[in-house]
Amino acid sequence: MRVAAEEFYKALGIPFRVVCLVSGELNDAAIKKYDLEGWFPGQNAYRELVSCSNCTDYQSRAMETRYGIKKQGQATASYCHFLNSTLCATGRGICAILENHQTEENGGGVIVPECLRPYMGGKDFLPFVRGPMELSKGEKGKGKVKKGKVAQKAKEADEPPKPPAK
Repeated sequence: MRVAAEEFYKALGIPFRVVCLVSGELNDAAIKKYDLEGWFPGQNAYRELVSCSNCTDYQSRAMETRYGIKKQGQATASYCHFLNSTLCATGRGICAILENHQTEENGGGVIVPECLRPYMGGKDFLPFVRGPMELSKGEKGKGKVKKGKVAQKAKEADEPPKPPAK
């Protein structure tokens, strides 16, 4: 599963690293867990894209999921061992593509990864349709974006008052 995730993000052109989590970071279900962390240039950091866990029989015991037949001397059949992985959390995956494939060429936009072009009607470039949104001075760093008339009023509020007309 981890190899499939690595191949997936390689195909998308997302720089990543694989981290084996220490035992103190594991939940009760997993005995081993790998995180695939993608590079987010806007944050200058790696962020988790995929987690692959070996949960042994923890989940199957709760679900009473068994396999095979009872062996000699066994009271019941054995529990299944589960592996868990999410190949692509859609929001994080899209953010990773947008951040890693942005370009200022042709007025700015996003280069569509080669493997996605057949699903995008053959498009290889998605141009930006407008410039970046403005944050008012009081809102910078809080993640609140002002749009349209609200942005204009916020911009006017940040400007010094105009002298009265004569």
